[in-house]
Amino acid sequence: HRAGFVHRDMKPENVLIGDDGRVKVADFGLVRAVGSATATTGSVLGTVSYLAPEQIELGTADTRADVYACGVVLYEMLTGGKPHSGDTPAQVLYQHLNTDVPAPSAAVPGLAVELDELVAAATARNPEVRPYDAVALLALLREARAALGEEQLDALPPQARSGARDTADDRTSVIARAVPVEAGATDGPAASAGSDPHQVLLTNRLPAPEPAPAPGFRRLPPRGPLLLVLGVLLALGLGTGVWYINSGQFTRVPAVLGQTEAEATRRITDAGLDVGTTKRAFSDVYERGAVMAVDPAPGERLRGNGAVTLTLSRGPELVKVPNLKNKPLAEARRVLEEEGLAAGVITRKFSDTVAQGAVIGSDPEPGTERNPDSAVALVVSKGAPIDVPDVTGETVDDATALLQEEGLKVVVATERVHSPEAAGSVAAQSLAEGSRAAEGDTVTLTVSKGPRLVEVPDVVGESVDDARTALEDEGFEVEVKKSFPYLGSEVTGQSVEGGSTAPEGSTVTITIKGL
Repeated sequence: HRAGFVHRDMKPENVLIGDDGRVKVADFGLVRAVGSATATTGSVLGTVSYLAPEQIELGTADTRADVYACGVVLYEMLTGGKPHSGDTPAQVLYQHLNTDVPAPSAAVPGLAVELDELVAAATARNPEVRPYDAVALLALLREARAALGEEQLDALPPQARSGARDTADDRTSVIARAVPVEAGATDGPAASAGSDPHQVLLTNRLPAPEPAPAPGFRRLPPRGPLLLVLGVLLALGLGTGVWYINSGQFTRVPAVLGQTEAEATRRITDAGLDVGTTKRAFSDVYERGAVMAVDPAPGERLRGNGAVTLTLSRGPELVKVPNLKNKPLAEARRVLEEEGLAAGVITRKFSDTVAQGAVIGSDPEPGTERNPDSAVALVVSKGAPIDVPDVTGETVDDATALLQEEGLKVVVATERVHSPEAAGSVAAQSLAEGSRAAEGDTVTLTVSKGPRLVEVPDVVGESVDDARTALEDEGFEVEVKKSFPYLGSEVTGQSVEGGSTAPEGSTVTITIKGL
């Protein structure tokens, strides 16, 4: 079935068992490729007792028709008789279409329920609910076998031990299917079939005498039902050529060497296998990131949906640091990754020769050998330095224009502050005059609300030193005025009367009395 073929005539006569225990399915005269095993409008080839309902009614036969026949064979091996019988082949065919295969335990009380369920699954009249192919049926068979004890496996019904079988209807035959009859039609096979829409015509085509089994093989004996069906399914499920194999649950590992991890994973999962642990190793042959080894190796068989271990190339064992000077940072990162290295710490410096954002140099220097995945520190250019001009006291528009001419960006703070500068002018800038900035750096401007008004202290009668200290503590500038000749040290007057207000930072003049 995995090879894409349908046998179409499964029955005990076509099963050979070798003296060494090998099982072969014989007589492939009716085998068809799955895609070509489609409906035939005239007749159906097969053996009456083992035909699936869809073969009789529609003339179709895919892998599920073989599964149905295997279910009938298993029933026969368990009970010593066929599930459907009749005086004519047409009666047997009618039962296939309209009657479920009975439980084997109904004929042989005491058989395990697992065997009833297995037969029921394989012989379901609706092909959609049957196991899809021999491999699927094999899985069910193994589950049933695992649920049974040794005594149950060895127990055989008397009918099976006797070896007696009714083989009267076991010839491979040409079976004419009933087809719709047009009004007034009286001739032809369909007209002869009678009024029952499920009644069919059977014309026995006597085959040539069956050849004797090959040396070392014998026809299927009626004993060891589960083990024998196991062998039948193994032979049917996986073969062309010799038509048998030891197990139906193996998958060959696909060829994925040299592919990327993503490509290899896709091919392996498409084959029905899992990807296990991924390893990495050095390789001078395979590119970095490519699959350099597979375990199991490509072509080997792996049971069920087993896991495949991939080994990815890390590239050569030693890698030379590439020359990255003048490369943009993003490109430098990509080049390092392609070489099997990684970008490390990034520092930025001004450069009059290297464009802003490009690499000035690296540590280690170009040509140095390093292990794969080592980090390489990069020095990136900030471009030529810009001397920040002083724009305090300027209007916001003038300050912005001046800074932008230098290649700087300008942001104006939303909150204004009191300052000695006139209201609406620049009170402060984030980068002070003389600072070095890179092109595109941002300078934040703070706008003045004008000076804060402060109450002027009364310093008349105080000494010059005490008066100066009191005024400066409130944020005023102090100027001393003397009369000549100057002999006193006491303040006799001040330019702003004590107790009044004046702008913070403004000048207050104090007068010292002379002779």
